[in-house]
Amino acid sequence: MTDVELEQVADEVREFWDVARVKARLNDLEIYTGVTGLGALQPPAWAFGATPEQADALLALVLDGTKTATAGASWDYEALEEEVPRPGDLAIILDGAAKPRALIGMTEVEVVPFDQVSAEHAHAEGEGDRSLDTWRAIHQAFFTEYADHDRGFAADMPVVCESFRLLYPTPRNA
Repeated sequence: MTDVELEQVADEVREFWDVARVKARLNDLEIYTGVTGLGALQPPAWAFGATPEQADALLALVLDGTKTATAGASWDYEALEEEVPRPGDLAIILDGAAKPRALIGMTEVEVVPFDQVSAEHAHAEGEGDRSLDTWRAIHQAFFTEYADHDRGFAADMPVVCESFRLLYPTPRNA
């Protein structure tokens, strides 16, 4: 993306955040308590998956209520020097065109070995037939093809399993 395009995305994310934090009622107590960190600090914006097509498909699952969890390789967080999300953290979800479309709030975060991810978590991710076998196949391929680290894939690699709730969606064709 060019600098102009990046600036446009940043502006759209700021505008989305201004609306989403009100619509998600993050600022209800500001009348009594003043501005709080939750409603004041713009959360990070990112897309699910690694391609625009994956971003759109996974966002659609979030917006229709099917996808309430996600997973990432812990080694990627380390390689990118990013903090692992914590319960209560917020995120603005982008579509494949880098447009802000949803605000989610993390409800649970757990780091477990790949081969110990639960069937419940796999189901909550909403992909394919929602089975653990399908989750493992999809995520092994993803963690191999799109890794930000150089450790390869391992059955016992640490995986960050995040559960979230949708706080504010936007119309799919807005």
